[in-house]
Amino acid sequence: MNRRRVVITGLGTVNPIGNSVEDYWEGLKSGTSGIGRITNFDASDFPCQIAGEVKDFDPTEYMDRKDARRAARSTQFALAATTQAVADAGLPSTMPEPERTGVMIGTGIGGVEQIIWTDHVLRDKGYRRMNPFQMPAGIPNIPAFQIAQVFQCLGPNNTTATACAAGTLAVGEGAEMIRRGAADIVIAGGTEAIVFDVTIAGFSAMRAIPFNYNENPQKASRPFDANREGFVLSEGAAILVLEDLDHALDRGARIYAEVAGHASSSDAYHVAALKPDGLGPVRAMRWAIEDAGLELNDINYINAHGTSTALNDSIETLAIKKLFGERAYQIPVSSTKSMTGHAMGAAGALEAIVCTLVVSHDIVPPTINYETPDPECDLDYVPNEALNLQVNTALSNSFGLGGQNACLVIKKINQSND
Repeated sequence: MNRRRVVITGLGTVNPIGNSVEDYWEGLKSGTSGIGRITNFDASDFPCQIAGEVKDFDPTEYMDRKDARRAARSTQFALAATTQAVADAGLPSTMPEPERTGVMIGTGIGGVEQIIWTDHVLRDKGYRRMNPFQMPAGIPNIPAFQIAQVFQCLGPNNTTATACAAGTLAVGEGAEMIRRGAADIVIAGGTEAIVFDVTIAGFSAMRAIPFNYNENPQKASRPFDANREGFVLSEGAAILVLEDLDHALDRGARIYAEVAGHASSSDAYHVAALKPDGLGPVRAMRWAIEDAGLELNDINYINAHGTSTALNDSIETLAIKKLFGERAYQIPVSSTKSMTGHAMGAAGALEAIVCTLVVSHDIVPPTINYETPDPECDLDYVPNEALNLQVNTALSNSFGLGGQNACLVIKKINQSND
């Protein structure tokens, strides 16, 4: 049987660099950092006082004021990015074929701040003062529900909560919905809003985030650099409209690129560290390329997971070299987390948009803050300046807490079946 082909027809995002795809892409090309001092709460007593926050965001531009007040920040982000993506795809705000439209959203912990606030009210004032809307607002699948409700998507609806791999896995599994004939259109992506005191405190206790860049936050996220100190927590959402190729052609849609392959694997090793041999990421990358029906030599660019932690960056480098051999040194590998920070469940979807734009425009965004080479990280990380390069096929890597690995292969659209 010929497998249905899946294409990308719409993009939308809010993130630390910009609240539109256009601003995001311009910021990436110019090497703009979205990292700054935390404003969401008073972080002055914390060892890490920086994050990648979404700036100048008004949820009432995308939803009713009452609904916005009841929604978690991650849900607000998801609806904003979906509104942009649906418009970008040339689709109406109510899906024309509701039963043939699905939703697949990734998130790390959803609107957990709502549950934390509810707990505070319970402890301080008793259960009679609890807001009945807050508990459901914190459930991880609510962004997917809200998208389905607002845009009337009556097809398959799912949420993946695979930590840092969630956004990538959501796009891959959204494509799978179309491949198997369960939907013609899928709204897929990731959302996260966890820049608050509990998460900064928790990751500080893990020593996973940088302590020494509070006065120079834009320099803090430095993947593959010898002086990297940890990932910078960030927030945002990214949504892609995925569509069956024939369906997109029939309605005359503009097509960005094709989701050619995806795969996931497990390290089954450690809750917070990649297995030192790198074989979990190797499996995910290899299987995604095989799923796309491609060869290793077909990959022109890798958007790295590249978190700016000591272990992740060196093991990801090792995995790339194990899979690609000597050719690894010829493939541009960049980490756009150097600019956005690490948006956890939204990160992979943000980077799927990056790969979509890379193959559309033949421009590779840089890894900024790359100043001091690390002998264990010796690939071409596109240091500090964007690269003009024809890219036919891009590989996007996401490796999450709990040893969850996910990869996407995104390629230029070829409308033939050859």
